[in-house]
Amino acid sequence: MGKQTKRRSSAPSPHRYPREVRLSQSLRQVIAEELVEIDDETLDLVTITSIDVDPEMNHATVFFDSLRGEDGDPEILEGLARHRVRLQSAVARQIRSKKTPILDFRPDDVIRSAERIEKILRENPSPAVIADDTTD
Repeated sequence: MGKQTKRRSSAPSPHRYPREVRLSQSLRQVIAEELVEIDDETLDLVTITSIDVDPEMNHATVFFDSLRGEDGDPEILEGLARHRVRLQSAVARQIRSKKTPILDFRPDDVIRSAERIEKILRENPSPAVIADDTTD
């Protein structure tokens, strides 16, 4: 019989988080730091809120928010598109990965939806709150 090669164990990874989550966190940090270095007024008030990386790590959707709100999104998207190559190369330099995911930028609708819900709740208090105020 020939010499058997040792197969890699199928035991779970010693890391607490899946690879995509660790890569997402690293990407978020690298991109946020690089945005600070970019001298572009359209990107001054932009915050990277989250990043979704596909399981094959080919694509990453970068979600952002801004103090300018929805009105500033087109201009911010143009600015991010102008600097995508620079951001992409920063990711390639700083992330230890065989692949560098292609970055796609989108406004974070989850945060905006939460803000709209909060505004509606503030403007329309529940009947229980109104009843408590009248009994005092």
